[in-house]
Amino acid sequence: MSTNALRHYLQFKDLSADEYAHLLQRAAIIKKKFKAYEKYHPLADRTLAMIFEKASTRTRVSFEAGMYQLGGSVVHLTTGDSQLGRAEPIDDSAKVISRMVDLVMIRTFGQDKIERFAEHSRVPVINGLTNEFHPCQILADIFTYIEHRGSIQGKTVAWVGDGNNMANTWLQAAELLDFKVHVSTPNGYEVNESVAGVSRRDCFEVFSDPLEACRNADLVTTDVWTSMGYEAENEARRTAFADWCVDTEMMKVARPDALFMHCLPAHRGEEVEADVIDGPQSVVWDEAENRMHVQKALMEFLLLGRVS
Repeated sequence: MSTNALRHYLQFKDLSADEYAHLLQRAAIIKKKFKAYEKYHPLADRTLAMIFEKASTRTRVSFEAGMYQLGGSVVHLTTGDSQLGRAEPIDDSAKVISRMVDLVMIRTFGQDKIERFAEHSRVPVINGLTNEFHPCQILADIFTYIEHRGSIQGKTVAWVGDGNNMANTWLQAAELLDFKVHVSTPNGYEVNESVAGVSRRDCFEVFSDPLEACRNADLVTTDVWTSMGYEAENEARRTAFADWCVDTEMMKVARPDALFMHCLPAHRGEEVEADVIDGPQSVVWDEAENRMHVQKALMEFLLLGRVS
């Protein structure tokens, strides 16, 4: 266990702007070491427990590979291995698991589950995704933007699609890091501002027309129309979201150097045209890789504090 004060990462606003500046700088340094095949094992003898109630390719690979690259080890638990709040109370699971490992990453449904776990954990807990928030993904997206275009401060991000966990987290990031989000969702799928937990209304603007949301944007981003856990709504969502496919026209009204991002997996021809996600403005593969690098910086920070 770390001798630093216990910190969790359950939503984007859990860290300060200054801490994000440090984290993003560390991510760049750690990525540079990775690309140079330079061994870096600050978390030797540390163990990460990964609890998955929602499956994911990118979350598992990025956290598992990242922890091994930092010299640590990983315990992987699926729904059958650990049924939070069903086979055993969440409080008890947290008390037991956190006595055996140094760090816990949870990918689950309700945010209440991960908050309850963190409340009873002796070690840092990281949100790998919940229905309400996806902070590690937005951290990777911001790092990717900075790599390609420099500071995101004062820029405009266009969010086209569902008012989901990604949208909620973008709003928190905008408020904290001083940029703006243009949000365009179909009727009935708007962002719930109280769930998003934003206090500044000036950090985002809502557009009924997705094309207008993309106008002069520095970054255009989207997600699948039907997130995991909402499969029963798939057909209704296909109809409602038909005009919210990010296409070449939307990218044309964005700034000439605008980037396109998608957290993946993507459905070409639904939330994004193939010409966009596979086009020259797309940085989705860098974005996917960067999940690993920012998460390595995050794990280092939560266990060791600020490393220079």
